[in-house]
Amino acid sequence: MVLEDLRCVLDELVALDPAALGDGETLVALHREFNRLQAVVTAATGAFEASGDWHLDRARTAAHWIMTKTRLPKATVKAEVSLARSLRYLPHTEEAWREGEIGLPHVHTLARARRPGTEDQMVEDEAMLVAEAKKLQFRQFSKIVDYWADQSDADGAERTAERQHDDRRLHLSQSYDNMWFLDATLDPVVGRVVNDEITRLADEMFKAEWAAARTRLGHDPTAADLERTPQQRRADALLEMAIRSRTAPKDGRRPAPLFTVLVGWETFHGRICELASGTVVTPGTLVPWLASAWIERIVFQSRSRVLDVGVERRLFVGATRRAVEVRDQECYHPTCDAAAPDCEVDHILPSAADGPTIQSNGRLACGFHNRARPNSQPP
Repeated sequence: MVLEDLRCVLDELVALDPAALGDGETLVALHREFNRLQAVVTAATGAFEASGDWHLDRARTAAHWIMTKTRLPKATVKAEVSLARSLRYLPHTEEAWREGEIGLPHVHTLARARRPGTEDQMVEDEAMLVAEAKKLQFRQFSKIVDYWADQSDADGAERTAERQHDDRRLHLSQSYDNMWFLDATLDPVVGRVVNDEITRLADEMFKAEWAAARTRLGHDPTAADLERTPQQRRADALLEMAIRSRTAPKDGRRPAPLFTVLVGWETFHGRICELASGTVVTPGTLVPWLASAWIERIVFQSRSRVLDVGVERRLFVGATRRAVEVRDQECYHPTCDAAAPDCEVDHILPSAADGPTIQSNGRLACGFHNRARPNSQPP
């Protein structure tokens, strides 16, 4: 009877013009109900596995039975069965999911965080973590869970980081028509180094192509007017990295990573150990880089205040810019998660309105949100 009622409601929804469901409040409500339905399906999956009814068809496992009947991929069904088992130990998570307050990605994140080294602490802290999931953007929530897991099981986190480093690999193979295929697995730090350099070179190429196309056309070009696609530029950036490596002298000065030590941050925010992109890493991950790294110290005087410098400057540069980057970490706009390296520093009170260029009057803004805000807009 309940399923029949559900079918009738879904039939009504499916029959509606999508435009009738496209306003923001309705869309949020639909996601909430979708979360609730997913929670029910996963709970039913767990109950079906526990019942053993799948034995009646001589299926090897409940996952095999569900896979056959629903035509879903085996990996998808196995993940759902595993998640259903995990929920037996995560009552607060299951309750919030059934209420539609969190979604499947939040549940997966919490389930993965519960491991042998953290399961006891999870009993105490699950309600707190679920409360964070209800109010934070997913990226912020995920970072909190990463920190929680690292601190709850520091030894296990370091072992995982070591395993990630040991699992690094890169494979190049050539096809029958002489095309090359590259496949690689890199640990978080090395992957970030390689990605950032490829991105930097690709951005240089994009700017050069954009300027050339603008000169040729006499107006701002579109993506179709450029010589290369983003994928082609990244491939060419990898080639440029190889050429520069071959060109550079063997004993030349190598670029060094910058490590930032935040004094006083823990008093207000807790321990922080992450890359500029926001990826959480363990302290042990950084040890091999210390010998060649530059170290900077930033002292927090209060919850969000770093020492101000460069008051008379029009643009945020040097230590003032760095203070804002470290404090904010990402774009100020609530719908944006652009990390500090991809942001500019914007005046809260515009400079044209005599806003000072100091840390307390600056905030990170991605290029889009910085340009979208008129200089006359009040803070």
